[in-house]
Amino acid sequence: MSDLSWISNVISAARPQAMGALLRYFRDLDTAEEAFQDACLRALKNWPQNGPPRDPAAWLIFVGRNSGIDAVRKRSKQTAMPDEDQVSDLEDAETDIAERLDGAHYRDDILRLLFICCHPDLPPTQQIAVALRIVSGLSVKQIARAFLVSESAMEQRITRAKARIADAGVPFETPGAVERSERLAAVMAMVYLVFNEGYSTNSSEAQAREPLCEEAIRLGRLLLRLFQTEPEVMGLLALMLLQHARAPARFDGNGEIVLLEDQDRGLWSGKLIEEGLALVDKALRHRKPGPYQVQAAIAALHVRAARAEDTDWQEIDLLYSLLERMQPSPVVTLNRAVAVSKVRGPEEALAMIEPLADRLSGYFHFFGLKGGLLMKLGRNDEAHIAFDRAIALANTAAEAAHIRMHIDRLKAEASQGRSEKAS
Repeated sequence: MSDLSWISNVISAARPQAMGALLRYFRDLDTAEEAFQDACLRALKNWPQNGPPRDPAAWLIFVGRNSGIDAVRKRSKQTAMPDEDQVSDLEDAETDIAERLDGAHYRDDILRLLFICCHPDLPPTQQIAVALRIVSGLSVKQIARAFLVSESAMEQRITRAKARIADAGVPFETPGAVERSERLAAVMAMVYLVFNEGYSTNSSEAQAREPLCEEAIRLGRLLLRLFQTEPEVMGLLALMLLQHARAPARFDGNGEIVLLEDQDRGLWSGKLIEEGLALVDKALRHRKPGPYQVQAAIAALHVRAARAEDTDWQEIDLLYSLLERMQPSPVVTLNRAVAVSKVRGPEEALAMIEPLADRLSGYFHFFGLKGGLLMKLGRNDEAHIAFDRAIALANTAAEAAHIRMHIDRLKAEASQGRSEKAS
């Protein structure tokens, strides 16, 4: 791994803590972001020689804070900027001081920052988008992909959100109990999108993106500490744990996708599954079902099946039907169609997803599922067209390779059919 790669991974993992603390110091979003970026540039200069500090987040906070103070002084012209050699010659001084910072000072800054970004003055879509950009440092492209919109539309959304935060004078303080409850739904949605961004990757990126999944799970645990009796928070954390438990089996040795039904269940993390299942059971005992609890219950049915053929697809179909009523979405219907194909056959599943074509015209999984259903029905020419569209929309090389495998199979069957006719 190159120096730039390992530094990038360390900075990505430390970003949420560092950004939260810097925003607490400066009470200004732009100043905090500029300070963090400057700290990252200095890390690129310092860390290749000395290695990462014991606590990278503390190092970035300390260096970023000093940089931000210098920038504020320069803009206000209250004091002169220090000489460049004083700024640039870091040696190990900052590392020594940063490593003495008490972690308790910034431990919960991320959660504070999440609730600030999810301020009710912002529309929900802007709340989540700006939090993903600021807290987790996801690119505009990554966030746009999560929302199924264009990059330009997402760029405008984030810009408007940041401007609105600045114009509204949103206080950068930890919200009280009432405000936390009001903003909880948006915060949970943001946390789950962070998890999905880390989970929806290819094998070559999995190690680098895994900190996103772990960060989302950590945030879920923080939320549960604040809302200990809230079953939806339990459901969210359980869902992430149960999905992350399957991560070691999602790709084969060649980096190709392994479907859930073909995964080696012995590779799944028993520890994460045990924790997730306990949370599912605890949440359901409250008898206040919500979308995250339903999704966690679906994930629980998958991990409880000792073999793929033991999966209770009929119960999964019922749970997706409930989720459709709670949270109508073309993606939910698409997922339910998988269960329907197992219970009532591919023809009924295909009829279910056809009305979704316009709304999911840019969604890889729609065309991947459609191609698979058409192939099961022997409509190979139509399946080939759907698979071609899926490849064009693939988000990762692993997704494209998985679809290409189906196309190769269709070509082989067509070639065999022509040979049989010729003979």
